[in-house]
Amino acid sequence: MLIDLVQLRTFVAVAEEQHLTRAAERLHISLSAASSHVRAIEEHLDTQLFVRTNRSLELTQAGETLVRKAKLLLNEAVLFSSFASELKGKIQGTLMVGSSSDLSANRLGEVVSELRSQHQLVKVDLRVRPSSSTRQGLKNGELDIGVLLDRPTDTALVYHELTRVHFSIVGPVSWKEQLESASWEALADLPWIAPADSGMAYSAVLQELFGAKGLTLNTVIGFDNATSARALVERGAGVTLVRREHAVEGEAAGRLAVSPLPVKSQYSLCAAHLASRRNDPLIRVFLDAAARVWPEVRTLEAGDSTGY
Repeated sequence: MLIDLVQLRTFVAVAEEQHLTRAAERLHISLSAASSHVRAIEEHLDTQLFVRTNRSLELTQAGETLVRKAKLLLNEAVLFSSFASELKGKIQGTLMVGSSSDLSANRLGEVVSELRSQHQLVKVDLRVRPSSSTRQGLKNGELDIGVLLDRPTDTALVYHELTRVHFSIVGPVSWKEQLESASWEALADLPWIAPADSGMAYSAVLQELFGAKGLTLNTVIGFDNATSARALVERGAGVTLVRREHAVEGEAAGRLAVSPLPVKSQYSLCAAHLASRRNDPLIRVFLDAAARVWPEVRTLEAGDSTGY
């Protein structure tokens, strides 16, 4: 029996999540399927890949070595399929795109519509996930393109900045007077709706704002997507960090109160892909469509911190 790419992808996901259930949810497969994929690889190689510690799975030394090879193989397989489809004369295939839940802000619907108008044989499969998970998916071949809030720090990726994103701190309208007069210390003491994932851009901005001042947020609710957080704020559950355009819109509509304290931190809204796939036909058609929707798009080099 040969090891197939589906089994390898499951192996990589389990290694990154350190948990079978989370890996199965991420790949949209059953728990029993995920378990059988890992077991099949172990039986074929006659090698133990994981050891169970408390509630997580950790790679063995052999597993650590093999997971690096597995990621390389998965990426090469994606490249092979993409270039093979181009040989037929028309670009075709399925483009796996990872994105945040806020599709209106990143205009992904417009990008996909533009892409499909030019390349009817290209299908798009959207996966909603936070930025940290999107980066993982790009590296292990689960995703082809990620549309995410990020800074160009990972040398394995190429970043195409669509726009620069600024932030504001907002709260319920009924807290308007309190919010407008609050110091940083007083803001930190208010009930916060804060990111549950430390890998989210929102978490990094809050750390820059409060952690750098030695302040700890009074977090009462965690969230994994910004749309849910805004909805909770509008219903009086607490304060949170939002993109500035949402703060302006919410304040004008009478749904949000905005803190006047300056939030200088900013992030790029990027379309990112593996550097090794910069000439991939599927990647090229997506970026061409993105450039028509976001005319100011520019490519950023890893480590480019200009303007941050």
